[in-house]
Amino acid sequence: MTKRTEDSFQPACNHAMGSIPLKSRIDKRVTGAHRMTPSEGESDVISWRSMSAPTSHREKLEEIALSVPAPASISLDFRDVLRAAASILVPVAFWFLPLNLEPKAQHAIAISLFMILAWATEIMDHGLTGLTGCYLFWALKVVNFDVAFSGFANDTPWFLMGAILFGTIASKSGLAKRMAYLVTLRIGTSYSRLLLALIVSDFLLTLLVPSGMARVTVMAAVAAGLMGAFGLGVGSNVGRGMFLIITYTAGVFDKTIIAGAAAITGRGVIESVGHTQVLWSQWLVAFLPSDIITILIAWRLTLWLYPPETASLPGGIKYLENELRAAGPWSSLEKKALALMLAAIVLWATDFLHHISSSMIGLGIGLLSVMPFMRILETADLRNLNFLQLFFVAAAVSMGNVLSATKGLAVLTNTVLAWLEPLLKNDSLSVLALYWTGFAYHIFLASEISMLATSMPLLMNFAAAHGLSALKIGMLWVFSSGGKIFVYQSGVLVIGYGYGYFRGKDIFRLGLLMSLVDSLVLLVVVPFYWPLIGIR
Repeated sequence: MTKRTEDSFQPACNHAMGSIPLKSRIDKRVTGAHRMTPSEGESDVISWRSMSAPTSHREKLEEIALSVPAPASISLDFRDVLRAAASILVPVAFWFLPLNLEPKAQHAIAISLFMILAWATEIMDHGLTGLTGCYLFWALKVVNFDVAFSGFANDTPWFLMGAILFGTIASKSGLAKRMAYLVTLRIGTSYSRLLLALIVSDFLLTLLVPSGMARVTVMAAVAAGLMGAFGLGVGSNVGRGMFLIITYTAGVFDKTIIAGAAAITGRGVIESVGHTQVLWSQWLVAFLPSDIITILIAWRLTLWLYPPETASLPGGIKYLENELRAAGPWSSLEKKALALMLAAIVLWATDFLHHISSSMIGLGIGLLSVMPFMRILETADLRNLNFLQLFFVAAAVSMGNVLSATKGLAVLTNTVLAWLEPLLKNDSLSVLALYWTGFAYHIFLASEISMLATSMPLLMNFAAAHGLSALKIGMLWVFSSGGKIFVYQSGVLVIGYGYGYFRGKDIFRLGLLMSLVDSLVLLVVVPFYWPLIGIR
């Protein structure tokens, strides 16, 4: 409302409500609302309305007064202030330090420090932080626009866009849940077989639902229904085992298949900074032995750690059959969704023959689902997507390109990773050094995508400078981000933990044991199996 409109409106208000101006009445009402108990609020409304006989105009003004929102209270947490201060002051100080570096390199590292610290402390959304960093590279004339935002012209964020569309297709069509019910029903419904069925379903759904968080949501619905059929609740070993296993393995399978944002980010950095082609099929085949062993070991460990309270769990088969019956016959939407996803999987699995980029396949199939003649996804579905994820991944690639263009990457590589050089020349030591260094780094830099985005460019530059395999080092580093012992380390763990069926110490125990197993498996797979498929 303009000032002139307010002035002309004020006399009418005063005439309708007496000599007291409307603004002062509203201010008094809103200010008093912060001091009222509920009963006081009720009595105030009653006393206000018991004044002289109301008119329709007066009632309308009362509604306006009562609908004015109370001003939001702002509270500053000291820890938030400290995190924000560190994310800003450290890069500013580095910018002006009298170092013997090229100005462009020093300034690029300073802005990268802001991005790394802001990602680590999570002072704002990761995508917004990345976009701010790209803008600073450009606005402060560290590099030109085309270099500062080069990650947006890279195919990595668009591969992620295709993955996001895939998850939306599977969830909206009901295909993901139907597949989970079918696999679970085929494997069996005893506690032991249920655990195995849930892990296998989780693995297979990774091909259809690339997002780990989306898979946990789908699988949790299945597990919760089974818990109800068994008559068990929160606190039971059965519930703890089922929810823990679907949550933890979802975070692992995201790394062994180029599906989740972490693996897509890693692949992009290997190609853009390591200058090495990454085949979707080769990645899948390379980690397949690890996947099989992970499924079996995770299954047996969960049975050992969380044995069922009762040997027999009746009602599981009936529940699954009822859910499938309620879903009805395969709908045309499910059939079209399955056809598109199978086409994408076939094209990805044969990329060593046709050499079509996996990003092109994923985004192309995803966009095909939006076409009017397919009618799988609608425009409204796209409006609900979180595009900040794309900004995050694109900014991570841009940061690596800027550091490389300004020679700042070489400075960081020589400073941070020099101690790794002697270890990486030995096959066995390199596997353990990379896995456990990545594991430890992930503890301090909670987000796995942040962990990969901030460290992969250094590793790729290090590999190129020392004649090492960028593909091998990059794949090991990505896999190391799958080892977790704390809930805060992954959004997937946070989602699963939110259901309340397991505790933080359960993740710590299972995560530590599985990480030990994974590192030992790599000791065999990497030096003996990977060379057979061309990874040396």
